[in-house]
Amino acid sequence: MENNNFIIKASNQMNRLPNQFFSTLVGKVNGFINAGYDVINLGQGNPDLPTPPHIVQSLQKAVENPINHKYPPFTGKIELKKAICTWYQNEHGVTLDPEKEVAILFGTKTGLIQLSQILLNPGDMALVPDPGYPDYWSGIAIAGAEMVPMPLNSTKGFSPDFSTLTPYQRKHTKLMFLNYPSNPTGACATSSFFDEAICFAEKNNIVIAHDFAYGAIGFDGHKPISYLSRPGAKDVGIEFYTLSKTYNMAGWRVGFALGNQELIRLINELQDHYFVSLFGGIQDAAITALTSSQGSVRELVDTYELRRNALFEELNKIGWNAPLPKGSFFAWLPIPKGYTSSHFADTLLEKGKVVVAPGIGFGKYGEGYVRVGFLTEEERIREAVQRISKLSIF
Repeated sequence: MENNNFIIKASNQMNRLPNQFFSTLVGKVNGFINAGYDVINLGQGNPDLPTPPHIVQSLQKAVENPINHKYPPFTGKIELKKAICTWYQNEHGVTLDPEKEVAILFGTKTGLIQLSQILLNPGDMALVPDPGYPDYWSGIAIAGAEMVPMPLNSTKGFSPDFSTLTPYQRKHTKLMFLNYPSNPTGACATSSFFDEAICFAEKNNIVIAHDFAYGAIGFDGHKPISYLSRPGAKDVGIEFYTLSKTYNMAGWRVGFALGNQELIRLINELQDHYFVSLFGGIQDAAITALTSSQGSVRELVDTYELRRNALFEELNKIGWNAPLPKGSFFAWLPIPKGYTSSHFADTLLEKGKVVVAPGIGFGKYGEGYVRVGFLTEEERIREAVQRISKLSIF
């Protein structure tokens, strides 16, 4: 018999969590798909291509190894940590200690949220890029801290202006999130910007968390810069990397945090209370990804660049002008006058059956834009813009 007097009440921590803006968009999209419409989804951030076969085969073999049927080491296999360090040295010229400067993560999203829990108390502040990846907000909310947006705009190359922060904000801020190549803008950081950020962080005792999720994806011969490659970076912060984008391993949930030894120690300590590291077979496959030929990565970046070029070729035909993104697999496009980003996205979906992500979902300063991904075939990207052209919006 049901007891109507029994009430389950969520904690304050749960009630502080931000709304998942994009769950509403997904619901709308699925409604059209379920009704039988041919929908072209340029709003997603989920890689569409499969994991390279040699990595899959490595996992298949690793699954049969009885050692991987046991609990893995709490902080991850040292072999994977060494592979990460070798890869970072080869790719970015960064030297890391596998024992003290590497933490294995269940995807970087987990680590980014954990870092706020590790560092922030109620009343503390954290700086976030706006527009930026919405999951930065979640960890800050869980910690009961205050989020301070750093506006990003095209006039400054979508990098924050630290001079606009007040003395009060500087005093109470403990953590700053950065993300280059940027989701959603596609902008890349310069060495001078990272140097400026490190100087600012050191002066104000602020930890930098650089989200390098799209670090392998640079266009027109540009190689994105690792935050850790800059002098003093480890003194004030860490960098997060994931295999999701580089190797199309989004569902495998393999990421890592790198850099400052005390921050790495704290992440490992917190994770000891949550997890017993990743399944050993996935760690073995991650080693294969990092230590074998990187030809599949170069092919992937070439594919994204061809898709980007196809998108902008079609956009230019209809007069939808925007700067070419230098990295990531996203374009950040200004919307026509007379629309909000949500209204514009709804219009494209309802009338053209084309999905884009409204900029307001990435923060207040994302209004006026939509994010478009290169995560479908070139022909479908061209068709999407051709559908939009028939709506007589531009």
